[in-house]
Amino acid sequence: MNMKLFYIILSIFLVLPNSRALLSEVKGGKGMMGSNTADIIVDGHQDTMYQSIDSETWLPTTDIGQETNFEVDIPKLQKGGLNVPFFAAYTPGFYGNDARSISHTLAQISALYWTEENNSEQLQIVSRAPDILATANRGKIAAVPTIEGAYSLNEENALELTRQYNDLGITTMGFTWNYSNALGEGADQIFDDQAKTASSGGLTELGAKVVKEMNKLGMAVDVSHMAESTFWDVVETTEAPVIATHSGVKALKDHQRNLTDEQLVALKENGGVIGIVFYPEFLTNSGEATISDIVDHIDHAVNIMGVNHVAIGSDFDGAELPSDLNDSSEIGKIKEALTERGYSEEEVSKIMGLNTLRVLNEIQGAADQINRAQGLSIIPEVEMGENLIERTPTLTAELKVEEGTELDMESLEVIVDGIPNPATYDKETATISFTPIESLKEKFHVVTFLAADKEGNEQRETRIFRVE
Repeated sequence: MNMKLFYIILSIFLVLPNSRALLSEVKGGKGMMGSNTADIIVDGHQDTMYQSIDSETWLPTTDIGQETNFEVDIPKLQKGGLNVPFFAAYTPGFYGNDARSISHTLAQISALYWTEENNSEQLQIVSRAPDILATANRGKIAAVPTIEGAYSLNEENALELTRQYNDLGITTMGFTWNYSNALGEGADQIFDDQAKTASSGGLTELGAKVVKEMNKLGMAVDVSHMAESTFWDVVETTEAPVIATHSGVKALKDHQRNLTDEQLVALKENGGVIGIVFYPEFLTNSGEATISDIVDHIDHAVNIMGVNHVAIGSDFDGAELPSDLNDSSEIGKIKEALTERGYSEEEVSKIMGLNTLRVLNEIQGAADQINRAQGLSIIPEVEMGENLIERTPTLTAELKVEEGTELDMESLEVIVDGIPNPATYDKETATISFTPIESLKEKFHVVTFLAADKEGNEQRETRIFRVE
C-alpha cells in the first residue's frame, strides 16, 4: 500500500460516519479474525521479549506461539484482537559497560526475529505504517520492534548504531529507562552507578544529534521514561512528531513517569501521541487500579489534547496490571469501557490504534528519501541470530554488481556494533569481509555490510549474530 492510499483510508475512517463499510470496500475484504481495518488495535509498549530470553545466555527460550504464562503470547493476542503489538528491547543500562547494553538490546531484537521464524504464518515483523496496516489486514500479527533504553549508544557508536537499529526495523527508541545516560537525563534523575549519582541537564549534545538522525531515518523518539528537562529539550530539537509510548497523566497521579498538562499540550502541538499505560503505580495513589482508572487517564488526556493524540501503551509483561485486566486477551475491555464513557465508534478506534499509526506514518513520511543502489546486492554469510564459534570471526558477504553499475571501492565497509571498518574486497570470490583485531567480548553483536555505486547510492545488509 502506498502513502497516498494510506492517507485516503485514514481520512475516510476519521471523517465519515459510515467509515466501516467504506473501509471494507476500499480494502476489498475482511482483516484479522474477521474484522476490518477499523478494528486494528495498536499497543505501544510490551516487554514480552525481555521475558522470553534466558537470564544467563540471553538466548530465546520461550516461544510465544504457544500458550504461556506471559501476559502476551500469540494465542492471547489473537483472542483479544491485539494485532499490532510494539515489542520493546528493554535494557535498564549496565553502567560503564555500553558493550553489554548493546548485547542485551540485540538479544531481544534477535528473539523477536526468532519468534517470527517459528510463527511465520501468524506473525510478521513490520516497521512502516502502511505495511503494518496491510499486514494486520491480511490476518497476521504485525510485530513492531522498538527499543526502551538506549544505553548502548555513546560518542563513538551512536549515529552508526542508530542506523543499524533502523536496518533491523526498530521503529521507536526511548533514550532512557529511569536512569540517565549519554543521551540525556532519565525519569529518576540519577545515574546507575554504585552511588546513584544525581544527574542534571536534560538532553545532551549527543542526544540532540541522535534526535536529528532519527528524524532523518523516520524513527520515532519515545519520550516515556525521560526526565521533564529531557522531554522539553527533545520537543525543542525534533523536526518530527514524538511518541510517549507508555505514560500516565500527572494531574491524576503525581509520578515522575507521568506527563504534566503542559507536556500534553506540547505533545499535541508537536503532532505526537501519548499511549496511556496500564501500570497501577502510575494510575492511582493507592497502587491498585481498575480499567476505569486507565480510562480516567485517557479522559484527562483527551480533554487536554483532543482525541487525535491519545492512544494506549500497556506495559504488558513489564509491570503489574489492573485487577480486572488479566492479560492481552482481555484488551477488548478497554474498548468496552471507552464506549460506556460515551466515546463514539470512530473515537474508540482512534485511541485503540489509528492515532499511533497516523503519527508513525507522519514521522516516516517526513524522513529523508534514501536512494538504494539498484545494481548492487549484498548477501551476508551470517544468518540472523546465528551462533558463531570464533570470538574474532571473519564476517563475510557476497557482493553482486550488475552490468552497467560502477562500484565505489572506497565505500566498502563492515560496521560492527556501530563502528565502521574498511572492508577487504576479494575480486575472485566477489566478497567483502572484515576480521576484528580484538576478541568480541559480549554475546550478541550486529554487523552491517555496506557498499555504494559511483553515484553515491548505497546498499546495506544488517544481521545480528552471537559468539560463544
